[in-house]
Amino acid sequence: MKMNTIYKGDCRKVLKDKIPDKSIDLIFADPPYNLSGNGLKWKNKGYGGDWHMVNEDWDKMSEAEYLQFTRGWLAECKRVLKSTGSIYISCTYHNIGELIMTLKLLGFTPRNIITWHKNNSMPSMTKRIFTHSCEYVLFFSKGKNWTFNYEELKKINPEKAKDGANKQMRDLWVMPVCQGKERLKNKSGRAAHPTQKPEELLKRIILASSKKGDVVLDPFLGSATTAVIAKKLGRKWIGIESEEKYVKIAQKRINES
Repeated sequence: MKMNTIYKGDCRKVLKDKIPDKSIDLIFADPPYNLSGNGLKWKNKGYGGDWHMVNEDWDKMSEAEYLQFTRGWLAECKRVLKSTGSIYISCTYHNIGELIMTLKLLGFTPRNIITWHKNNSMPSMTKRIFTHSCEYVLFFSKGKNWTFNYEELKKINPEKAKDGANKQMRDLWVMPVCQGKERLKNKSGRAAHPTQKPEELLKRIILASSKKGDVVLDPFLGSATTAVIAKKLGRKWIGIESEEKYVKIAQKRINES
Protein backbone atom coordinates (compact mmCIF):
# COMPACT_ATOMS: atom_id res chain seq x y z
CA MET A 1 0.00 0.00 0.00
CA LYS A 2 1.55 3.27 -1.14
CA MET A 3 0.87 6.45 0.79
CA ASN A 4 0.13 9.85 -0.76
CA THR A 5 -0.70 8.13 -4.05
CA ILE A 6 -3.51 8.17 -6.59
CA TYR A 7 -4.53 4.72 -7.80
CA LYS A 8 -6.32 4.76 -11.15
CA GLY A 9 -9.16 2.25 -11.56
CA ASP A 10 -12.49 1.00 -10.26
CA CYS A 11 -12.39 1.57 -6.50
CA ARG A 12 -13.83 -1.88 -5.79
CA LYS A 13 -10.90 -3.60 -7.53
CA VAL A 14 -8.25 -1.20 -6.25
CA LEU A 15 -9.46 -1.57 -2.67
CA LYS A 16 -9.45 -5.35 -2.98
CA ASP A 17 -6.03 -5.58 -4.65
CA LYS A 18 -4.07 -2.76 -3.03
CA ILE A 19 -5.44 -1.89 0.43
CA PRO A 20 -4.90 -4.31 3.35
CA ASP A 21 -7.44 -5.15 6.03
CA LYS A 22 -7.83 -2.63 8.88
CA SER A 23 -5.25 -0.19 7.49
CA ILE A 24 -7.30 3.01 7.06
CA ASP A 25 -8.26 5.51 9.78
CA LEU A 26 -10.82 7.61 7.90
CA ILE A 27 -12.73 7.40 4.63
CA PHE A 28 -14.42 10.26 2.84
CA ALA A 29 -16.44 9.24 -0.22
CA ASP A 30 -18.29 11.31 -2.78
CA PRO A 31 -19.74 8.48 -4.91
CA PRO A 32 -21.84 8.85 -8.06
CA TYR A 33 -25.32 10.12 -7.21
CA ASN A 34 -26.73 8.29 -10.27
CA LEU A 35 -28.42 11.42 -11.61
CA SER A 36 -26.99 11.71 -15.12
CA GLY A 37 -28.82 11.01 -18.35
CA ASN A 38 -31.27 13.85 -18.99
CA GLY A 39 -28.78 16.46 -20.19
CA LEU A 40 -30.54 19.35 -18.45
CA LYS A 41 -28.97 22.77 -18.87
CA TRP A 42 -29.94 26.35 -18.17
CA LYS A 43 -28.56 28.94 -20.56
CA ASN A 44 -28.66 32.69 -20.02
CA LYS A 45 -30.03 32.28 -16.50
CA GLY A 46 -28.96 35.79 -15.59
CA TYR A 47 -26.10 35.26 -13.12
CA GLY A 48 -23.10 33.01 -12.62
CA GLY A 49 -23.01 31.79 -16.21
CA ASP A 50 -24.76 28.89 -17.92
CA TRP A 51 -25.60 25.83 -15.79
CA HIS A 52 -25.25 22.21 -16.90
CA MET A 53 -26.49 19.24 -14.88
CA VAL A 54 -23.97 16.46 -14.25
CA ASN A 55 -24.08 14.20 -17.29
CA GLU A 56 -21.28 11.64 -17.05
CA ASP A 57 -21.13 7.97 -18.07
CA TRP A 58 -19.84 7.00 -14.61
CA ASP A 59 -23.02 8.45 -13.10
CA LYS A 60 -25.50 6.39 -15.15
CA MET A 61 -26.74 3.07 -13.71
CA SER A 62 -29.99 1.21 -13.33
CA GLU A 63 -31.37 0.94 -9.80
CA ALA A 64 -30.21 -2.67 -9.54
CA GLU A 65 -26.75 -1.80 -10.83
CA TYR A 66 -26.48 1.12 -8.43
CA LEU A 67 -27.39 -1.01 -5.42
CA GLN A 68 -24.86 -3.67 -6.43
CA PHE A 69 -22.20 -1.03 -6.99
CA THR A 70 -22.94 0.60 -3.62
CA ARG A 71 -22.75 -2.67 -1.73
CA GLY A 72 -19.50 -3.56 -3.50
CA TRP A 73 -17.49 -0.48 -2.62
CA LEU A 74 -18.93 -0.11 0.88
CA ALA A 75 -18.11 -3.72 1.76
CA GLU A 76 -14.50 -3.10 0.76
CA CYS A 77 -14.45 0.13 2.77
CA LYS A 78 -15.56 -1.74 5.87
CA ARG A 79 -12.83 -4.33 5.37
CA VAL A 80 -10.03 -1.75 5.11
CA LEU A 81 -11.20 0.51 7.99
CA LYS A 82 -9.63 0.12 11.41
CA SER A 83 -11.99 -0.61 14.31
CA THR A 84 -11.57 3.04 15.39
CA GLY A 85 -12.31 4.27 11.87
CA SER A 86 -15.21 6.23 10.44
CA ILE A 87 -16.68 6.79 7.01
CA TYR A 88 -18.25 10.01 5.74
CA ILE A 89 -20.29 9.88 2.54
CA SER A 90 -21.58 12.85 0.55
CA CYS A 91 -25.05 12.37 -0.93
CA THR A 92 -28.40 13.94 -1.79
CA TYR A 93 -31.98 12.84 -1.27
CA HIS A 94 -31.66 10.87 -4.51
CA ASN A 95 -29.28 8.23 -3.09
CA ILE A 96 -29.34 8.68 0.69
CA GLY A 97 -31.75 5.76 1.17
CA GLU A 98 -29.61 3.24 -0.70
CA LEU A 99 -26.51 4.34 1.19
CA ILE A 100 -28.03 4.25 4.67
CA MET A 101 -29.63 0.83 4.24
CA THR A 102 -26.45 -0.66 2.76
CA LEU A 103 -24.30 0.79 5.54
CA LYS A 104 -26.61 -0.65 8.21
CA LEU A 105 -26.78 -4.05 6.51
CA LEU A 106 -22.97 -4.15 6.47
CA GLY A 107 -22.84 -3.45 10.21
CA PHE A 108 -21.82 0.21 10.26
CA THR A 109 -23.35 2.36 13.01
CA PRO A 110 -24.90 5.78 12.25
CA ARG A 111 -23.51 8.73 14.21
CA ASN A 112 -24.79 11.79 12.35
CA ILE A 113 -26.43 12.93 9.16
CA ILE A 114 -24.79 16.29 8.53
CA THR A 115 -26.85 18.73 6.51
CA TRP A 116 -24.76 20.91 4.24
CA HIS A 117 -26.80 24.04 3.54
CA LYS A 118 -25.48 25.57 0.32
CA ASN A 119 -26.16 29.25 0.85
CA ASN A 120 -25.43 30.03 -2.81
CA SER A 121 -27.58 27.26 -4.27
CA MET A 122 -29.23 27.66 -7.66
CA PRO A 123 -32.99 28.37 -7.78
CA SER A 124 -35.41 25.76 -9.10
CA MET A 125 -35.49 25.47 -12.89
CA THR A 126 -38.96 23.94 -13.11
CA LYS A 127 -40.64 26.04 -10.40
CA ARG A 128 -42.62 22.91 -9.47
CA ILE A 129 -40.65 21.94 -6.34
CA PHE A 130 -38.92 23.59 -3.38
CA THR A 131 -35.46 24.88 -4.23
CA HIS A 132 -32.77 22.30 -3.51
CA SER A 133 -30.33 24.00 -1.14
CA CYS A 134 -28.95 21.03 0.82
CA GLU A 135 -26.74 18.02 0.41
CA TYR A 136 -25.99 15.54 3.18
CA VAL A 137 -22.91 13.89 4.65
CA LEU A 138 -23.46 10.54 6.35
CA PHE A 139 -21.19 9.92 9.34
CA PHE A 140 -20.99 6.22 10.30
CA SER A 141 -18.46 4.38 12.44
CA LYS A 142 -17.15 0.85 12.14
CA GLY A 143 -16.91 0.16 15.88
CA LYS A 144 -17.68 1.66 19.28
CA ASN A 145 -14.35 3.42 19.87
CA TRP A 146 -14.36 5.71 16.89
CA THR A 147 -12.08 8.75 16.78
CA PHE A 148 -13.86 12.06 17.35
CA ASN A 149 -11.94 15.24 18.18
CA TYR A 150 -14.66 17.16 19.99
CA GLU A 151 -12.48 19.99 21.32
CA GLU A 152 -10.77 20.50 17.96
CA LEU A 153 -14.14 21.03 16.34
CA LYS A 154 -15.17 23.57 18.99
CA LYS A 155 -12.07 25.60 18.14
CA ILE A 156 -12.90 25.84 14.42
CA ASN A 157 -16.66 26.22 14.82
CA PRO A 158 -17.67 29.58 13.27
CA GLU A 159 -20.68 29.67 15.63
CA LYS A 160 -19.87 31.04 19.09
CA ALA A 161 -21.77 31.19 22.38
CA LYS A 162 -23.33 34.53 23.41
CA ASP A 163 -20.28 35.31 25.55
CA GLY A 164 -17.93 34.54 22.64
CA ALA A 165 -16.84 31.17 24.01
CA ASN A 166 -16.29 28.18 21.77
CA LYS A 167 -19.39 26.15 21.05
CA GLN A 168 -20.19 22.56 20.11
CA MET A 169 -20.33 22.10 16.36
CA ARG A 170 -23.81 21.18 15.18
CA ASP A 171 -24.69 18.85 12.33
CA LEU A 172 -25.87 21.78 10.19
CA TRP A 173 -23.03 23.24 8.14
CA VAL A 174 -23.62 26.42 6.18
CA MET A 175 -21.12 27.02 3.39
CA PRO A 176 -21.26 27.85 -0.31
CA VAL A 177 -20.71 25.56 -3.26
CA CYS A 178 -17.14 25.87 -4.58
CA GLN A 179 -16.65 29.22 -6.22
CA GLY A 180 -14.02 31.86 -6.96
CA LYS A 181 -10.35 30.88 -6.82
CA GLU A 182 -11.13 27.55 -5.18
CA ARG A 183 -13.15 26.29 -8.16
CA LEU A 184 -10.99 24.46 -10.69
CA LYS A 185 -11.72 25.47 -14.30
CA ASN A 186 -10.92 23.84 -17.63
CA LYS A 187 -9.71 25.63 -20.75
CA SER A 188 -13.26 26.55 -21.76
CA GLY A 189 -13.92 28.23 -18.41
CA ARG A 190 -16.36 25.58 -17.15
CA ALA A 191 -15.86 23.65 -13.92
CA ALA A 192 -13.07 21.09 -14.37
CA HIS A 193 -14.97 18.61 -12.18
CA PRO A 194 -18.78 18.70 -11.82
CA THR A 195 -18.94 17.82 -8.12
CA GLN A 196 -15.92 19.53 -6.55
CA LYS A 197 -16.41 19.78 -2.78
CA PRO A 198 -15.43 22.84 -0.69
CA GLU A 199 -12.15 22.65 1.20
CA GLU A 200 -13.91 23.72 4.41
CA LEU A 201 -16.13 20.63 4.24
CA LEU A 202 -13.14 18.29 4.16
CA LYS A 203 -11.27 20.30 6.77
CA ARG A 204 -14.05 19.72 9.30
CA ILE A 205 -14.34 16.01 8.50
CA ILE A 206 -10.61 15.30 8.63
CA LEU A 207 -10.09 17.28 11.84
CA ALA A 208 -13.11 15.58 13.41
CA SER A 209 -12.24 11.96 12.78
CA SER A 210 -8.48 11.57 12.36
CA LYS A 211 -5.19 12.48 14.01
CA LYS A 212 -1.93 13.72 12.54
CA GLY A 213 -0.17 10.85 10.79
CA ASP A 214 -3.41 8.91 10.23
CA VAL A 215 -4.34 7.55 6.80
CA VAL A 216 -7.28 9.14 4.98
CA LEU A 217 -8.75 7.32 1.99
CA ASP A 218 -10.97 8.75 -0.75
CA PRO A 219 -12.28 6.05 -3.14
CA PHE A 220 -13.72 8.66 -5.56
CA LEU A 221 -10.95 11.26 -5.47
CA GLY A 222 -12.24 13.47 -8.29
CA SER A 223 -10.66 16.92 -8.01
CA ALA A 224 -8.52 15.85 -5.00
CA THR A 225 -9.97 18.08 -2.28
CA THR A 226 -9.57 15.24 0.24
CA ALA A 227 -5.91 14.72 -0.60
CA VAL A 228 -5.08 18.43 -0.58
CA ILE A 229 -6.66 19.03 2.83
CA ALA A 230 -5.23 15.81 4.33
CA LYS A 231 -1.78 16.94 3.18
CA LYS A 232 -2.24 20.41 4.72
CA LEU A 233 -3.38 18.89 8.02
CA GLY A 234 -0.48 16.45 8.35
CA ARG A 235 -2.35 13.27 7.43
CA LYS A 236 -1.32 10.60 4.95
CA TRP A 237 -3.74 10.03 2.10
CA ILE A 238 -4.70 7.54 -0.58
CA GLY A 239 -6.92 8.41 -3.52
CA ILE A 240 -8.68 6.23 -6.06
CA GLU A 241 -10.04 7.64 -9.31
CA SER A 242 -11.34 5.81 -12.39
CA GLU A 243 -11.26 8.67 -14.91
CA GLU A 244 -7.89 9.55 -16.46
CA LYS A 245 -8.83 13.21 -16.99
CA TYR A 246 -9.56 13.62 -13.29
CA VAL A 247 -6.39 11.80 -12.25
CA LYS A 248 -4.41 14.43 -14.17
CA ILE A 249 -6.38 17.31 -12.63
CA ALA A 250 -6.02 15.82 -9.15
CA GLN A 251 -2.28 15.19 -9.41
CA LYS A 252 -1.61 18.71 -10.67
CA ARG A 253 -3.64 20.23 -7.84
CA ILE A 254 -1.87 18.11 -5.22
CA ASN A 255 1.56 18.97 -6.62
CA GLU A 256 0.74 22.68 -6.46
CA SER A 257 -0.73 22.58 -2.95
